[in-house]
Amino acid sequence: MEASIEERLKNLADLQAIDSKVDEIKSIRGELPMEVADLEDEIAGLETRIEKYAEEMKEQESSITANKNKIKEAQQFIKKYQTQLENVKNNREYDALSKEIEIQGLEIQAAEKRIGEYGKQIELKKETLDAANTEIEGRKIDLENKKKELSTIVEETEKEENSLMTKRNKAEAKLEDRLKNAYNRIRQNVKNGIAVANVLRNSCTGCFGNIPPQMQADIRARKKIIVCEHCGRILIDGGEEVAAS
Repeated sequence: MEASIEERLKNLADLQAIDSKVDEIKSIRGELPMEVADLEDEIAGLETRIEKYAEEMKEQESSITANKNKIKEAQQFIKKYQTQLENVKNNREYDALSKEIEIQGLEIQAAEKRIGEYGKQIELKKETLDAANTEIEGRKIDLENKKKELSTIVEETEKEENSLMTKRNKAEAKLEDRLKNAYNRIRQNVKNGIAVANVLRNSCTGCFGNIPPQMQADIRARKKIIVCEHCGRILIDGGEEVAAS
């Protein structure tokens, strides 16, 4: 048997009362869930940055090792060419060997310069890495404290919230799909989560817009579902008894 308009309005009012109570419980948690999520994201970002710095430092240390090997190789060439210089037979051989020694000397200078540059970059990254590690430790302490605070609040309200959600499921099941979808859509689109508003002192309690006398009479008659022309909320008589119990 299809529910009457009066029954539908009563079911809507009951569902709104339950949802308002759940919203009240969630408001006690305040911004804590968001703060916890933000801290987790921040820590993840810092950890990624630290990994990147560590990888870059590893690559630069490898480059330093490679350049040190180049220096050793160049020094061996210089030693070889200097030995060969002692046995040259003409000026052309002497000039060629001298040129090779000069080239290897330039290679050593270039490698030493690169080693110095990589060393400076590593030192700068170490400082940044130390700062990031210090920052992440502080954030982890903040996160732990926020999680404890949130856990305490959740623990205190979890039983009541679970009970309300059970009641909510039962209340929602009494509504036809069209009305249920409309109710949930309105709740999503309004700031205070009030989809079903009373009419008090000639005004909608959701948006405080004025409700004309004839519309108020129609609302009291409970013969049809009426929405506020200002905000789109479902309107019920201010005398309607609404309870989450």
